[in-house]
Amino acid sequence: MARLPSILQNQIEALAGQLLAPPGVPRPDFAAPPGEPALLPPDSVSWRVFDNPVTLFIGGIAAVLLELGEPRIRHGVWDHSDFRTNPLARMQRTGLAALVTVYAPESQARAMIAGVTRAHGGVTGTTPAGEAYSASDPDLLDWVGATALYGFMEAYSGYDRPLSSADKDRVFAEGQVTAGLYGATGAPDSAAGWEALLDRMRPRLEPSETLLEFLAIMRRVPALPAAARPLQHVLIRAAVDILPPGIAAQLRIADRGLRPLERPLVQTAARTAGAILIRNWPSVAACRRLGLPDDWLQRRD
Repeated sequence: MARLPSILQNQIEALAGQLLAPPGVPRPDFAAPPGEPALLPPDSVSWRVFDNPVTLFIGGIAAVLLELGEPRIRHGVWDHSDFRTNPLARMQRTGLAALVTVYAPESQARAMIAGVTRAHGGVTGTTPAGEAYSASDPDLLDWVGATALYGFMEAYSGYDRPLSSADKDRVFAEGQVTAGLYGATGAPDSAAGWEALLDRMRPRLEPSETLLEFLAIMRRVPALPAAARPLQHVLIRAAVDILPPGIAAQLRIADRGLRPLERPLVQTAARTAGAILIRNWPSVAACRRLGLPDDWLQRRD
């Protein structure tokens, strides 16, 4: 386990605390009640993948790019959310929700998902092309859930520690629990299932001004401290780089990927984040809840 100077450690933990505290949202207690299991067990691959805040940031952006490429999801998100006006709070809420599904006590995770599902019930509309959409549509839920898992998994595997084919299958299999609670009925349960879903969705993915606006927002939103803002721009380009083959070109953002020599920088940042113990990160609190050492996940590696 890597050890950092106390000043840097405190800065990282302050940033983690900020990311986990979206305004107006009660912070879940990942450490209580003692002994209550999460939706997934500590020895799952997902516990490892979601433990790295750098790769979660990269993977989350990749997932949104894939989602905004689908016109019904694009209009459902862009026309019914506050992403344009309050992007940081939206990012914080989305990131916290992902962490709750993996590390929170099962009762809290189920309650959070039920609340999100109720809120999405009223999100309906029609695209400019005349296609009706609903945030409760199981087909769209399949895509949203699968793209999130793909993004987090590929970012972790590409920039922190490579995952085996079996590990990637397990990530999708583990995602079945959450997918079902959200209302997805055909979410892929393996990497092969993901490829089949991608093949079905690929013809629907299209470029748009919304995609470019999203990338511009992500570049200027203060997700990282001012001193680390140049790294934020690199992490956004790293997200473009992990899109499935051919998708960045199809969305006309292939020129927005990593520049020469930037990949080692991203890998260093991701591997450092994965090797240190962030004492206020949800995985650590979850380990305490289950009677495991704070550094249990680092010991697994």
